[in-house]
Amino acid sequence: MLELDTRLTRRLDLAVPIVQAPIGSATCPALAAAVADAGGLGMLAITWRGEDATREAVAATLDRIDGTAGDAAGAVGVNIVLDPEAKDVPTETHVDAALDAGVEIISLSFGDVAPYVDRVHEQGRTLLASVGSAQEAREAADAGADVVVAQGWEAGGHVQSEVATMPLVPRVGDAVPETPVVAAGGIADGRGIAAVLTLGADGAWLGTRFLATQEARVHERYRERVTAADETETVYGTLFDDGWPDVPHRVLENEPVREWQAAGEPDGDRPGSDEVVVTTPDGDEVTRYEDSLAVPGMEGDVEELPLYAGQSAGLTDEVQSAAALVDDLAAETTAALEQVGE
Repeated sequence: MLELDTRLTRRLDLAVPIVQAPIGSATCPALAAAVADAGGLGMLAITWRGEDATREAVAATLDRIDGTAGDAAGAVGVNIVLDPEAKDVPTETHVDAALDAGVEIISLSFGDVAPYVDRVHEQGRTLLASVGSAQEAREAADAGADVVVAQGWEAGGHVQSEVATMPLVPRVGDAVPETPVVAAGGIADGRGIAAVLTLGADGAWLGTRFLATQEARVHERYRERVTAADETETVYGTLFDDGWPDVPHRVLENEPVREWQAAGEPDGDRPGSDEVVVTTPDGDEVTRYEDSLAVPGMEGDVEELPLYAGQSAGLTDEVQSAAALVDDLAAETTAALEQVGE
């Protein structure tokens, strides 16, 4: 059987070149640890966690890794959004908290990674930089990023690029030939992973597909919508930007999207903008266009929230454990590559 050995697996000591994307509040210790135990890279999103919560989440994740996979064991990383408009906690605080908690891999997105490279490298850790163009990739590599993540326009959640994954990945690969490249956006099965490896990527970064795992921290109705969606049911724009202004994102079509479109897609007053749609488990009220992800315990109409998902939702049609998903993805990738080689 073909071995999935790439610069990424060697650099991060992974068994397979598969990364569970940092899908916001859907990430949790159970998900990241399960992916790592299966040989991939499990990611925690910590941008919206406080300093203590970051340390606790990293520690809980590392504690959950059982080590029974032996040589097949993967790794755990964290993602931090650099844009100050997205958060209350300074990036420096998050970086230090994650490093102190023992995380080996730090991923940075939506900003300049240069100020944080030395801080990460001084601790002997690895830095990943998300990019949306060949120029951004060159800048990240020149700053010292160890790996670049090329996120295509098809991706779900907040999107850094206006270029589709297929043309973006080879452009980025050509721009930074000495740096491992991870492809993100529109990938949900082994065929997609094989495709981006053929394009020159060293690994694949999957978000939407991991929303449909048993471990993902998402409201059940959100998970159901993702697995039922077709590839044509996503919308790209800045509608749900209360909390992170003017940053494009991709979501599943829902009632707020339809009403906004019917109103002529206004930039200002949006239909029902002050309407409370759900209450969080802590009792906080969430209004219609906030950027809050639908998590367990929310009460109200969670389908009114931004149902972040990429165009790969059409390939996401079942719920399974994260470990089973990683195993299936690896097997599918191997089969697809072997078929191409026949």
